[in-house]
Amino acid sequence: MVENNLKILRKKQGLTQAQLAEKLEIKRSLIGAYEEGRAEPKLSTLVSMARFFGISLDQFITVDLSQTAASSANETSNLPGKSNLRVLAITVDKDQNEFIELVPQKASAGYLNGYADPEFIEELPRFRLPMLDAIGTHRAFEIKGDSMLPIASGAVIIGKYVEDWTEIKDGTPCIVVSQQEGVVFKRIFNKISERSLLRLHSDNPIYEPYEVPVEDVSEIWEAKAYISSTFPIADFSLSKLTSIVMDLQQEVIKLKKA
Repeated sequence: MVENNLKILRKKQGLTQAQLAEKLEIKRSLIGAYEEGRAEPKLSTLVSMARFFGISLDQFITVDLSQTAASSANETSNLPGKSNLRVLAITVDKDQNEFIELVPQKASAGYLNGYADPEFIEELPRFRLPMLDAIGTHRAFEIKGDSMLPIASGAVIIGKYVEDWTEIKDGTPCIVVSQQEGVVFKRIFNKISERSLLRLHSDNPIYEPYEVPVEDVSEIWEAKAYISSTFPIADFSLSKLTSIVMDLQQEVIKLKKA
C-alpha cells in the first residue's frame, strides 16, 4: 500500500515531491521512486512518513487510503467500530524504531485522557522485545485483579494496536480502553455489526460478562504476550484424574490378557 498511500497523503497535504522530500530530509528522487514502486523505503523512513502524516505505521502500510480519500485522508468509514485515522502517540529510539510503552496500573486513570497526548506517552516507561512482530504498534498494560486467571494480578499484557475493530474475532483476548470501564483485559465477543457493542468476558467464571457500546471505546490492543513474576498454579485435580484414567487403562489391558 505504500506507493499508493504516499501519493494520496502527499497530494492531500498539497505538497510537491520536492517539498515532501525536504520535510522528510531525503532526496526528491527517492519520493518519486517510492510512489512509482521502483524502490522500497527503509523502516526508519516509513516511520518518519507515518508520523509526518499523523497515522500509525500499520495504517500506512496495510490500509488502502484511496477508499477514504474522497472524504478525508484522516478519517475512515463511519461504520461502527472503524476508528479514526489519528495520530497514534508513540516513542522511538535514535534509529526511529518504536518502543513498547508500559502503562502501569497507577497510570491507568491518566491514560484515559492522555492516550493521544505525546507528552504523556513520552513520560511512560518503555522497553523493546525483539521477538514481537515488527509490523504494528505495541503497548504494555499492567493488570490487577483475578478476572483473567490463570494470568495473575500484576501481570503485564503486551498488546498490538487494533485499527479496525469490526475484524476482531470472537474470543480474542484484548486490552480495551473505554471511558466507562477504564483499562481492562478481557476476551472480546464482537457484536458491532449487530448491535454496535462489544461483549467482554473474563476467563474466571465467577465474573459475569458485560457489554460496552463502541462509541465509548477509545482504543483496543490485541494481546500478543504477557510478562509475569507469578507462574500459573498447577491443576493437581486434573493430574489426579489423568492418573486414575491411566490406571484404569492398565487394568483393562490386564483383563484382556487374562
